[in-house]
Amino acid sequence: MNDTPGRHHLVLAEYLPEEGRTEEVLALLAELAEASRAEPGNLGYRFHRDAERPDRILIVEHYTDAAAFQAHRDSEHFRRIGAGRILPLLADRTVTAYEGPV
Repeated sequence: MNDTPGRHHLVLAEYLPEEGRTEEVLALLAELAEASRAEPGNLGYRFHRDAERPDRILIVEHYTDAAAFQAHRDSEHFRRIGAGRILPLLADRTVTAYEGPV
């Protein structure tokens, strides 16, 4: 992850897959993460399973600014993998964006 000084855009997303779909969501997230890390404004993209509730997934995304995050959401790979394949497998999700210095 790049630690360039300045104001950055951090996004935390919590995904709760439908029952029995967690492994499928994790596999798709691995594919999405790889493509997302190659985006020009992406400074980091990681995801983690909850240690106590393994069906809950936390995604940590770090971008140079809000415009870079929007470019991610507009990307072909997000539309195809994220919106097209992952979101339909979720029972619930929350997405929160933060602005601030590194």
